[in-house]
Amino acid sequence: MEIDYELIGKRIREERISQNLSQQTLAEISNISPTNISHIERGATKLSLPTLVSIANALAVSADFLLCDSLVEADKIYIDEINELLLDCNPNELKIIIDIMKSVKITLRRHNKLDKK
Repeated sequence: MEIDYELIGKRIREERISQNLSQQTLAEISNISPTNISHIERGATKLSLPTLVSIANALAVSADFLLCDSLVEADKIYIDEINELLLDCNPNELKIIIDIMKSVKITLRRHNKLDKK
């Protein structure tokens, strides 16, 4: 199996942005140069295991979260992540979330069909 460094970089970038961190800030927290962070996020360089762990720790996420697009059992990781998000929801919130998920799924599939045309 081949590791997709572009997908790992994309996931790192998305998580960094979701936490409102600049590349410079992530570099400082993880003790990795800003240039190297940039290269990793673009998939232009292969990151080592210690570098992956440093970035995961800096972002307060697990390494498997960053790797999940490259893992064979990525679906299970996504399902576990969804389950974790739902743990503290009350029944009304769960119903609303399920309705939203159904709508999003339908919309995504429609767009996928349009993209294939």
